[in-house]
Amino acid sequence: TRIELVAKKAPKATIFHTPLESLQPVYRNLIQSIKNSKIILWSPIYFKGLYMKIVNLGLQDYRTTWEAMKAFTAKRQVDSEDELWIVEHPAVFTQGISGKAENLLQNSNIPVVQSDRGGQITYHGPGQLLVYCLIDLKRLSIGVKKMVSLIETAIMDLLKLYDIESQLKDGAPGVYVQGAKIAALGLKVKNGATYHGLSLNVDMDLSPFSQINPCGYQGLAVTQLSNLTDNSQLETVANKLTEILINHVARS
Repeated sequence: TRIELVAKKAPKATIFHTPLESLQPVYRNLIQSIKNSKIILWSPIYFKGLYMKIVNLGLQDYRTTWEAMKAFTAKRQVDSEDELWIVEHPAVFTQGISGKAENLLQNSNIPVVQSDRGGQITYHGPGQLLVYCLIDLKRLSIGVKKMVSLIETAIMDLLKLYDIESQLKDGAPGVYVQGAKIAALGLKVKNGATYHGLSLNVDMDLSPFSQINPCGYQGLAVTQLSNLTDNSQLETVANKLTEILINHVARS
């Protein structure tokens, strides 16, 4: 099995072919399960002495990815590269550490997972972009509130590229368009490093959100990129968003 590494430091990309066995074992098994797996090392910016690595995982089970994030974070060293993991999940509700049972309004065949991220209940499903942020805040000398702000700003800047005006809400992390939530976020910090991250509704079935109070807010409307623009391919959106986020982190 071969993993394809793509390093972008200039307009021309250099392609490297690296054996699967040489990758960090913490997520080697996860990657092995993906047909035609690709790890994309995308370094448009050299920041704080390290390159940011982007790992494209495709459609993956939530619990498996969560366990991989926890293992990666537990084994981090002071010189470990920061990583962004791009992923979609099969249908799943996830409860944050502040989650309340009453915010699940009805039971269905969609599983509910009690997670260790911040925040309340949300829904993940195919067509939604997840970007998990495995970032050493200590090395960047920033706090979790600043990291949340960087993520929200990156999402808003992405939406501007599609001529979509978006807003924030006090006390309700995430990004909104005309009062409807288009992106949610929740982080976990351990030993000064984050995992979990953001979810952006791109082109998905939004109906499962009716089974919950999204992020703990009764009657909160949700929206998605495909309802607001004709140009909403998930892969393209992922590439744009990760580039913007890396730029914001680099300038922090």
